[in-house]
Amino acid sequence: MADAPTAPGAATLDARAHAWERVRHARDVKRPHTLELLRLMATDVVELHGDRLFRDDPAIVAGFARLDGRPIVFVGQQKGAETEENIRRNFGMPHPEGYRKGMRLFALAERLGIPVVTFVDTPGAFPGPASEERGVAESIARSIAMLTRLRVPVVVVITGEGGSGGALALAAGDVVIALENAIYSVISPEGCASILWRTADAAQEAAVAMRLTAGEQVALGIVDEVVPEPGAGAQDDPAETARRLKPAIVAQLDRLAGFEIDELLDARYARYRAMGAFATAQPTGAPRPERPGIAERLRTLFEIGRITLGGPEPAPLRPQAADETDEPPLREEI
Repeated sequence: MADAPTAPGAATLDARAHAWERVRHARDVKRPHTLELLRLMATDVVELHGDRLFRDDPAIVAGFARLDGRPIVFVGQQKGAETEENIRRNFGMPHPEGYRKGMRLFALAERLGIPVVTFVDTPGAFPGPASEERGVAESIARSIAMLTRLRVPVVVVITGEGGSGGALALAAGDVVIALENAIYSVISPEGCASILWRTADAAQEAAVAMRLTAGEQVALGIVDEVVPEPGAGAQDDPAETARRLKPAIVAQLDRLAGFEIDELLDARYARYRAMGAFATAQPTGAPRPERPGIAERLRTLFEIGRITLGGPEPAPLRPQAADETDEPPLREEI
């Protein structure tokens, strides 16, 4: 069983400052997003729109490009650099149709035998009523399932904030690359603090406990490679960030191209099956007596009540024969 969370303030000030600085950088609105990085790294970028079912979701962009001469299919979350664009793109929080657009491109990539590169940068999928009504949980689950069995190489790049299942829907790949200031977690630090410490004020403490920075994710075996960012962060020099990121992606695509597809799928399966490994502790001392279930406790209460009121002792139930019933026999009609 995991240890109970320590009280806010238990982590050292240095650890809290370091983790929270990464969170701030990952959320910086000036940070380069999917389309900006692609235009700096790739050529022949062609964006496709719509899921062919409902509408086009601007929070997810997808299409074709050439990376160092190699054709790729890209799918990624897209935030805005300004308030108006952020509102139009729903702050990078996709609706179900965004993930279904991505799945349309995954299927196309498999049909054409083109590798997939996904870009993750979202606080999570949009949780509003419209999203729930159109099946956001189903679309996330189906996107993850589709990526796990996709018969082409899949490289995942976490460029900013990788939050919750909304990020995981695009992150089940053969290899995961993260920018230095990217974060990756099952929930936001504020949400974690609200659950564990009952206050969002403990977000910095939660950020330390969650081990969400790129370096810590490498140590956990979740992320495979961290790409250093220039200066104070990618937002200071997007062009240099793209220059550093491009060879990392190309190298992974070249490496994965050497695998047979079945080998690739087996390795992908083994990668995610190995995550979350745990050890079972052997019990020590005398076992604790098992607590009676709710049915047994109710039966005991009823028996105590019957005895208190002077009723007869309950007799064990047994099946009765037909002639033991209290009902009189039916008279024959004359």
